[in-house]
Amino acid sequence: MRVLILGSGAKDHAIAWWFSKSDLITDLYIAPGNVATSKFATNLPHINPADSIQVYRACVAFKIDHVFIGTEAPLLTGVVDYLNQRGIDTFGTPTRALKLESDRAFARAFTDRHNILTPRRNLFETYEALESFLKRNEGERYVLKSNTVAPSRVMLDSRDSNALLSFAKELLKKGPVLLEEHIKGLSITCTLLVDNNGYLMLPLTSDYMFTSDNEGLPTGGMGAICPINPGEEVDDNIKNLVVEPTIYGMKVEGLSYKGVLTISIVVSEDNHPYVVDYHMRFNDPASQAIVPLIKNDAVKLLIAMKEDKIAQQTLELTNESTVAVVIASEGYPMNPITNKKIEPVNPLLLFNVFDTLPMVFTGAVIGDEADELKTSGGRNFTLVGRGLNIKAANENVYRHIDKIKFQGSWYRNDIGTKFFVNPEDEFNF
Repeated sequence: MRVLILGSGAKDHAIAWWFSKSDLITDLYIAPGNVATSKFATNLPHINPADSIQVYRACVAFKIDHVFIGTEAPLLTGVVDYLNQRGIDTFGTPTRALKLESDRAFARAFTDRHNILTPRRNLFETYEALESFLKRNEGERYVLKSNTVAPSRVMLDSRDSNALLSFAKELLKKGPVLLEEHIKGLSITCTLLVDNNGYLMLPLTSDYMFTSDNEGLPTGGMGAICPINPGEEVDDNIKNLVVEPTIYGMKVEGLSYKGVLTISIVVSEDNHPYVVDYHMRFNDPASQAIVPLIKNDAVKLLIAMKEDKIAQQTLELTNESTVAVVIASEGYPMNPITNKKIEPVNPLLLFNVFDTLPMVFTGAVIGDEADELKTSGGRNFTLVGRGLNIKAANENVYRHIDKIKFQGSWYRNDIGTKFFVNPEDEFNF
C-alpha cells in the first residue's frame, strides 16, 4: 500500500513515523517533509500540501492509495474534498465540517444544542460593544479569541480590560471576537479517530500552552504529557458529557467525517469538563506525546475508518508515559528570530536510532543534513522522553535536551513536574 502524509512540522513527522511502522505499507511519501522524515519516507519537497492540484498530481504520479492529513493548511484549502471527489481515499476534515473549528460562534451553538458544557461567552462585532461590556465587568478574568480559525496562541487570558481591548483591536479587523469566562482547572486534550459511525479515543494528554507556569504569552504549545489518568469520575464525564454528545451531534447534523477530531477541555474544580475548542486535526505537541505510545498499525486503523468500523477497534498502548518538550526560537511566539544555525546534532539522536534516547520530532527547520540545519520558524524541535511513569519520562527528556542547541534557543524546564512533585495531589487543582 502506498500512503502520502501531508505536512512538514513536528506533528507531521510524528504521524509519518507512526505510519512507517506499518506492516502494510510498501511506499511512504510525505509532502513536503523535512530532514528527519527523509530517513524513513520519500520526501516530496516541491509539493505544496495546501495546493489541491499539486497534491492530486503527486497522488497520480506515485500511485497513492491513501492520503492522511493531520495538519491545518490542506484542510482549509479543501484538499480533502478535491481528492475524495477524484477517487483517492483521503482522511481528514472536509469543508462542510470545518466550521466546528473555523467558526467558534457556530461551535458554541452546536455545544448548546447538544447540552455540552462550554464557558459562558459573548460575541462582539465592534470595539465599542466590547468596551462597554468590559467596563460593566471590570476585574473579571476573561479569555479573548478570534471567532475565526486561528492558531491557539492567538488569544489573551487576562483581568486587564485595557489589555483585552488593545488585543481585540487587531482581531476585530478580521471579524468578530469571542469573549469567554476563564475556567480554572486542568487542561486536557482529547484526541479521537472518527468516522461516520463512531470513534476511537487516543490517550488523554495535558498540554502546556504558556511560556511559563500559568502565565506569560500563550503559544501553540510548549509541551505535553501522556497519558494522564484524572480518575474514573473525570474519565466518565469526558466520555459521557463531551465525547458521546459531540459524536452524536456531528452525525445528526451531517458533520461526520473520516479523520481526526481533537477536543480541548478544561476540567473544573468540581470535575465538570468544559469544551474550550474543537480542532479538526491533530494538535501539536499533544500528537508527539501520543504517537510513541500507540502499538496499533496506523494503516489498519485507516482501513477501519474507510469501512466506518473505527469504533470496533481496540486501542493498544505500551506501558510507558511520555513527556514532550518543545525547543523554540528566541522571540517566539510573537516575533521568532529565524535563520539561526543549529549546532550539529548527533544523528543517533536526530534520527531516533536508539529507544533509550528521547524521540526527536523536527519542526521549523530547513536543511538536508544534520550538520547544516537552520531554524525557519518559532517551534523547532519536540523532544519526547519515555519512561515507566511521568517522572522517568521527564528525567529522560531533560537529560538530553541540551544536545540540541542554537543561538537563542529556549524551552520550559517544568513540563510534567506538577504531576510527580506531590504524587498524592497529582490531579488536584
